Amino acid sequence: MIDIVVVLRAEDAVLDFLSVLADGEAALVLADHGRTLAFPAEQSPAARLADIARHVRPADDGAGSPGPASLAELVREAVRELGGDRDAVVWTHSPADNRRSRGKVGRDTAIGCAGHEVRHAVGYSPFLQVVSDFDRSLDREPIATKLDFVNRACEHLLTAESAEYVVQTPRIPATERFFHTDADERERLFALLASLDDEAASIPDPWEFGSSPYEKDRLDATAAWVLGHRAETGDSLVEVGACEGALTRRLIAAGGAVHATEPNPLFRTRLTEAVRGTGSVRVSADDLADLTEDGHPRAGAHLLIEMLYYGQDLALLDRLPTDHVFVALEPDAMNARVRPWLAASATWQEVESVRLVPPRVETVCAGRAYLIKRGSDGLLLRRTAG
Repeated sequence: MIDIVVVLRAEDAVLDFLSVLADGEAALVLADHGRTLAFPAEQSPAARLADIARHVRPADDGAGSPGPASLAELVREAVRELGGDRDAVVWTHSPADNRRSRGKVGRDTAIGCAGHEVRHAVGYSPFLQVVSDFDRSLDREPIATKLDFVNRACEHLLTAESAEYVVQTPRIPATERFFHTDADERERLFALLASLDDEAASIPDPWEFGSSPYEKDRLDATAAWVLGHRAETGDSLVEVGACEGALTRRLIAAGGAVHATEPNPLFRTRLTEAVRGTGSVRVSADDLADLTEDGHPRAGAHLLIEMLYYGQDLALLDRLPTDHVFVALEPDAMNARVRPWLAASATWQEVESVRLVPPRVETVCAGRAYLIKRGSDGLLLRRTAG
């Protein structure tokens, strides 16, 4: 049995996989180089680290996964270099690595190497606590070796400006932790750390709105809050960024007339299927900016629910064809972003501020990881007269 470590960059091999590469027959696949390094059993740890150090590059935002097929071929090449047809265990990044370049290498390696046992490194995980399957605690000698490698080969990365490449204390673990995944768990972990692009939409319900107790409470509270103001707003609602319709379904079940917008085509397809034949609902691809253009009918209220995290221009709200806007966000985001804008606005005034749900720690991906859901605050805005 040989160990094949697949990483984005050379320093990753020492930061997260030193215990794997220290001895025995092993090989290293460098995704950014597109090459392999073979380590025969008799090669000393010092010689291995010296070889790896020669391949540490400056920070490069262009580095990325070459794809499952290319990574699989590199693994086959590594096996051949160590003597041909051999059983191999493949080690790679976590698909939930918050550095998307590494997360994609971990995901693509697992896809391309489905015929091998694949083990993922927990690594640096600031957003999730991942439940590992086995851990390797390093004693003082390998820790000293790891730190010496960082100081000699990665000195330029200690002050790197890019969060993708900077090497800081939490990224030099004293215990290297690893876990297995099946295909569904892998894809859910990968999508969970994605933004609102096709990576997030690659699986249905990536944020587990349909199974999370926290999300059910949040959605129920949000629907009750919005519907509790029907006397002021009427039933005509525009839900901006409706995703797959978890909130939409609650609103139309109560008799609301909803225009649900979703720019992402994968989410929009699922949204359309979810609300088909269920009430007074229209689905479109409009984003917030599109809704400010001429031709959109006036609505009783626009709903901006957990979607103002992506740098949208809040000045767009002034041009929405409505007198009421419901905003819901994590409390810190609400206080940092929306409230300062509202304090300076001559167009909107606060009608109501509510705590929809408090923070809660919750498992995700069938218990593979857990994280804190930070709660949700609601803010109802009314357009000022004139």
